[in-house]
This record gives sequence, C-alpha cells and structure tokens, in this order.
Amino acid sequence: MRCKTLILILLAFTPFVIKAQYDIKREKISTWMFQATYAYQFPGQDTKVLYKNNNSIGGSVCYKTDNNWMFSFNGNFISGNKVNITREELFGDILDNNGEIITGDGIYGSYALFERGAHFQLKAGKIFPVLSPNPNCGFFVSGGIGYLFNRIRTEFGSYASPPPALADDYLYGYDRMRGGFAWSGEIGYLFLSNSRIFNFSLSLEFTQAYTKSLRKWDFNLMKKDTNHYIDQYIGIRAAIYIPTYKRKPAEYYYN
Repeated sequence: MRCKTLILILLAFTPFVIKAQYDIKREKISTWMFQATYAYQFPGQDTKVLYKNNNSIGGSVCYKTDNNWMFSFNGNFISGNKVNITREELFGDILDNNGEIITGDGIYGSYALFERGAHFQLKAGKIFPVLSPNPNCGFFVSGGIGYLFNRIRTEFGSYASPPPALADDYLYGYDRMRGGFAWSGEIGYLFLSNSRIFNFSLSLEFTQAYTKSLRKWDFNLMKKDTNHYIDQYIGIRAAIYIPTYKRKPAEYYYN
C-alpha cells in the first residue's frame, strides 16, 4: 500500500520535474536568478551639491518569465570617498580660528568625510532577444520604484576621541541625512549563456529620489531642515547572474 501511494505521488509531480529541465538554446524559459551588481555613479541636481562620484554595490533576487519579463527586488549600498561640502560649511561654529576641530583629548584631530547611503527598489523589465545566443537574453529596458537615503559620514582618526560636540547623538545633527521615494530607469544588454555558466548584464541607469531631512535638528541651521530635495544618480551598472534552472542532459547517440 505504501509503495502504491509513493508511486502515485511521484507520477503527480513528474510534469513539474520534467519542466524544471530546459533547453535554453531553443525555448524561452522561466527561472529565478540571483544577481550581484556594481555601478559607478555620477550625481545630479541637489546630490552634486554635497557629493561627488560614488560606487553602488548590491544584489537582487530576480524572476524571469517565459515571456521574457523580469521582476526583481534590489538592494544597493551607496559609498563615496569624496564630498563637495567644506568643513566650514558642515561644522560651522565648532571649528576653532584655524578651521580645525579639537578632539576630546584636547588636540587637533584628523578626520575624513564620506558619502554613505542605500537604495531599495522593486523593478520590472522586458527582454528583447536581439543579437543574443538564445531567445532568453538580449537588450532590455526596466523601471523601478523604491526608497533611497544618503548622508555624510565623519570618521575620526583612531588615536583620538571625538570632540564633545560631535560625540554620540550630536553627530546626527551634522550628517545631512535625507531620504524619500525614488524611481529608476535602466536600459542595457543581458547575456545568458547556453552553458548556464557565464551570465552578465551591462546597462545605463538613471535614478531620481524626492527626499527630505530625516533628522530632527540641523546644528548649522539651528532648527530642523524643512527643505525638499531632488537627488539624482546616473550610473553605468554591471551585474552577474546565477540562474536556478536545470539544463536538459546532453543527448548521446550510440551505434
């Protein structure tokens, strides 16, 4: 009796097992894919007032349908090593007459300013199998909606303690953190190899966010920042993909 039940269960799932194996060279397939991605971005609008070029590193989970639609959830970390704002504009009255910051140890302290942030979004796109090795890849267009935030990170030298005016929660009054709704558009080329081993994309991406201050107090303004901003990023994005579909076994013929 148990054996008969097991056979019936296997027969019931047989179509799904067979469908899990595809011939990507001949048919359009549906599959889940994992993505690792990197972009070099150029700031625009209000973003370039504070920040210079940055890096965006992240990943996503994608689902590609057998009609060549792609849906994904993306998360990217924004990191920039240079900012446009001067120390006088950022720290104002806490600088001494020489434009330096005195640390909690009573000495001049070295510090560096960076851009930090993140961008989370849901995306949908369409693949057009042009100049591609199979009907599952080619040029694509996509768009997304989500949330973006950025801020200035201040890092002090490890040998000195932060000045009292920048210790603990006081630092939040200087980091210019803002965030809000964001949308994006992307156009590029997706390559999915017939062997399932080498899969990548290269694209041009535009992101625009409508942001406002996320801090309750700005020490330079001596009040909450109530302005609204438009943060823009234009970037060149590269990604690698790990698809989850199974290839059909190779066909061998014997005499």
